[in-house]
Amino acid sequence: MKINCVWEHNGNDSILYADSYAGAFTRGASKEEAIRKMPEEIRRFRSWLGEAPPDDYEIEIVQEKSSDLQIKDADSDVIFEAEKEPLSAEEYRYLKSLALKSAVDLLALYDSFPDKRRTALPSRKTFYGPVPRTAEEMYMHTKNVNEYYFSEIGVAADNEGTIVSCRARGFESLESIDGFLSLGPVTGSYGEEWSPRKVLRRFIWHDRIHAKAMYRMGILTFGTGAIPDIFGFAR
Repeated sequence: MKINCVWEHNGNDSILYADSYAGAFTRGASKEEAIRKMPEEIRRFRSWLGEAPPDDYEIEIVQEKSSDLQIKDADSDVIFEAEKEPLSAEEYRYLKSLALKSAVDLLALYDSFPDKRRTALPSRKTFYGPVPRTAEEMYMHTKNVNEYYFSEIGVAADNEGTIVSCRARGFESLESIDGFLSLGPVTGSYGEEWSPRKVLRRFIWHDRIHAKAMYRMGILTFGTGAIPDIFGFAR
C-alpha cells in the first residue's frame, strides 16, 4: 500500500502527514525518524476507525513545505495541494463524520478522568506560552480552536458548550453557505492559506495531538489501565 505524505519541516525538525488519512501524522527530529514512525501511526489510526491495517506500506513524499514555525511543538501552516481542490458531497460527509467522531471520542476521554485538574506533568513553556498539563487544560485548549478554524474560511462559529456541540454548529454554519463544497483556498490570519478540506483535517489532527498527550498524562498520573485507550494509542 502506498501512503502519500506531506512533509513539513524547520531544519531537521519534521512533521509528516498522511494525505490519505486526514489527521494522521508523525513527528521526528529528522525526516527519516518521522517516516519510520508512519506505519505504526497508520496502524493505530485505522484501529481507531475499526479497520484492519494493510500488510505492507510504501511511504512516498508528494509535497514538501519548509517552515519558520516551531515544528517541534507541532506548529503548522501547510496546506496540502489536494486541500485546494473542491470537495464532493461524499468526501465531505466522510471527513465531517471523522471530525465529529474525533470530537466525541476526545470528550469521552476527557470525561473518563477521575480528577480533571490533577497532573504529574512538570510545567513547560514554549514560544507560545505554557503547555497544557491537566486534562481540563488540554480539553479546553482543543475545544477552543473551533471558532478560530471556522473563521479562517469565513464561517461564523463559537466555542460554547462541548467540543462536540460547538463543532457540530460550525458545520451547520458552513453548510448554510451556497456552494460551500467548492470554496477555494483563502488567506486567513498570519498569511496562512485555508480551505474547507484543511479545516476538516486540522480538527482531526489537532484532536489527535492533544488526545495522545491527555492519554499519556493520564497513565502517568493515575496508572496503567486507569484511562481508556479510546484512540488506540497503546494498541
